Parts: sequence; C-alpha cells; structure tokens
Amino acid sequence: MTRKPAIMYREVKGMAYTRKEYMGGVPNSRISQFDMGNLKDEFPITLTLKCENRVQIRHTSLEAGRIAANRLLTKAGIANYHLKLRAYPHVVLRENKLATGAGADRVSSGMRHAFGKNVGTAARFERNQAIMTVSCTRPAFDTAKLALWKASMKYPTPCYIDVEKGKDLVL
Repeated sequence: MTRKPAIMYREVKGMAYTRKEYMGGVPNSRISQFDMGNLKDEFPITLTLKCENRVQIRHTSLEAGRIAANRLLTKAGIANYHLKLRAYPHVVLRENKLATGAGADRVSSGMRHAFGKNVGTAARFERNQAIMTVSCTRPAFDTAKLALWKASMKYPTPCYIDVEKGKDLVL
C-alpha cells in the first residue's frame, strides 16, 4: 500500500500508466462489487453522482464510497434500489520509496533511477463524468440522495447529484 497521502495522486498528470503485462506485478483493486441491490427490476428514478473537476480517484477511495452508499441503501430495502459503480481503476500508481532514519544515506539512492514501484491503482475522471449511479423506487428517493451525498464525502473532488430519469416523479 501507499505510504504517501491521497492528495499526491489526485491530480491527473501525464500519460496513464496502464499496460499491466509490462509491469512486475500490480496490487489488486480493493473494489469487491460494481453492481449491488436489485439487478433485475427497472426503477422509475435514476440519480447519478458526478465529479465537478478532472481528477484521479484511488481504488481505496472508490471502495469507501461504495460501502458508505450501500450501507445506507440497504436500510431502504434491498429490493428498492440498484447501485452501479461506473468506473474501473486501471491507472497504475507508482511511488519512489525513500529510506528515512539513521543510516538512510548509505541505503537510499535518492532521486537516481526514481521511476518508482507499483503501489495501487486509480480511475481517471473528466469533468461531469459519472462516478456511481443509483436507480430506485419513489419511497427510496430521499435515502438514495443521502447515500450519494455520503459517498461523495469519500472522494477528493466536489461532487453533485444529477437526477436523470424520473424528474417529474421527484417534484
């Protein structure tokens, strides 16, 4: 796992580093599920959580947002919603680990050959791109809106909730 804070990885810089067949091992993604709830039924209301800025979100943060949203939505009833995570973390993050402490000057090579080792993955989002979508019934609308808001607190960018389908039912 990374030792550096998430703020170091949230800016989109340079080309995406994604070709896993050329890398010497990439840590697995922490995201365990991409679809939750009732996967078979059609729902009248669809809410989407979208990011306001161009950002890179780590796989641990995506999983934390998914857990936060799903925890609230299960209270509304598992048959009343369908939660879908809309991005897969495919960009590989690297970290140049430096030795610290006594004797570190003899062990560490500093910035010489500082390409870095693979420490995790992230998903890149453009402005106004969907992070997750919730389809729900009318009684579960307020719970779904609160669930998406709680999930947005886990991400390193401001987010907003867009009601795409069922605007006339909500008003």
